[in-house]
Amino acid sequence: MSDDSAAARAAAEEESALSRPPVGPDATAAYGDDPDQLIDFYVPRATGGHGGPAPVVVVLHGGAWRAPYDRRHISPFAGFLARRGFAVASVEYRRGADGADGGAPVAGRWPDTFDDVAAALDALPGLAHRHLPGADPRRTVVTGHSAGGHLALWAAARHLLPADAPWRTDRPAPLRGVIALAPIADFAVADKLDVCGGAVRQFLGGDDGFAERQPYADPALLLPTGIATTVVQGRCDTEVPQAVAESYADAAAKAGEVVGLTLLEDVGHFPLIDPAADACAVVAEEIAQLAW
Repeated sequence: MSDDSAAARAAAEEESALSRPPVGPDATAAYGDDPDQLIDFYVPRATGGHGGPAPVVVVLHGGAWRAPYDRRHISPFAGFLARRGFAVASVEYRRGADGADGGAPVAGRWPDTFDDVAAALDALPGLAHRHLPGADPRRTVVTGHSAGGHLALWAAARHLLPADAPWRTDRPAPLRGVIALAPIADFAVADKLDVCGGAVRQFLGGDDGFAERQPYADPALLLPTGIATTVVQGRCDTEVPQAVAESYADAAAKAGEVVGLTLLEDVGHFPLIDPAADACAVVAEEIAQLAW
């Protein structure tokens, strides 16, 4: 495929995924005082064909950790999962500020983005009990797309963080597993490939902060987690290339852990969260395999 054809397909995939009207949640709850510290809850619209209480799927949206991209763009995906029988918790978190003097938005906020993801996951069992009646928080799967895929992998690895990390836990999170969708999963490789316009280096504070902060943020350095993990990746992804996912899987293997890697032919970055795309149904099935 020519570069022009690949770019046209990627643009069409993005338009299909991001032009869908937002799907409103059944409830929204705060996990902190900041306006962005919110979780949207979607109750299951079906049984999922398994019977019993519905598993909880935590959704972490992408967008290069930048301010313009909030949880609304992934709400059709959250609604899609609810129609598949899952109870869904879609997490908002603080992202980078708008650029100064009309410049490009900054990627992420240190340490606020990590503060929020840790706080949201810690608060989730209690909030789910109130806002997802009949769901089973003991069967929780975390999924995330792109930058949200990074955060999903990170959330499952908090027990492996350096001892002085404020987000470190003393034991693995009680998760059934993680399904990371085109995740920014290896910061060294993503930085080398200039993923999302240098978002990784920007997130970690530029050249001065990269090496110092990488051990606290890079999933490829936080292995083995001991938590079942699958990465779903489009082979034609030009936003977060396949090499990033493969490098993470290789790092896991070297650490003695098997990470599933599902590679989808003729699929780019956005079909993974587009309810109209076949790839989205594959994602739902991957979640179901861990959740049920």
